[in-house]
Amino acid sequence: MRLTTEFFERNVLEVAPDLLGKYIARQHGGVVTLHRIVETEAYCGEEDLACHASKGRTPRTEVMYGRGGLVYVYLIYGMYHLLNFVTAGEGNPQAALIRGVEGAIGPGRVGKLLQLDKSFYAEDLVTSTRIWVEDKNEPAPQIQTGKRIGVDYAGSWKNKPWRFMAAAKNLQPLCGAL
Repeated sequence: MRLTTEFFERNVLEVAPDLLGKYIARQHGGVVTLHRIVETEAYCGEEDLACHASKGRTPRTEVMYGRGGLVYVYLIYGMYHLLNFVTAGEGNPQAALIRGVEGAIGPGRVGKLLQLDKSFYAEDLVTSTRIWVEDKNEPAPQIQTGKRIGVDYAGSWKNKPWRFMAAAKNLQPLCGAL
């Protein structure tokens, strides 16, 4: 079952952990692959100094000010497209970074596995034929939390336990992995 706008139109601190165990569906070349989400990070708007929206509304962050369920993808280090899902609602710039899926731990690895590029910016997860999120109604995983990664510049915001990981014996998230 494809996730609806209502799923994403909630606070990112609810959506980010709720994404664990859901599946990113990616259609490419006529083939649909499913990727179970195992790690996310929450970014909570303009007041959150680790969030891109902390600098205000810019062409880069414009999609974050839209409704929940849109894709915020951006390029880092000139080579990695990072995948975020906009949450909350119009005018409330929140997003959940997809840090890991089974088989690809690290947001850069996720982007590479999913073959993302800038054309995914503002893609609608509810209606897209290229990328969406499915709920297979599997039992929710146990969740571990931790500090966000790579946001040392954000003062006390860097210590927020807003990184969410599916706890499993065989899943060992690689801290800082791209």
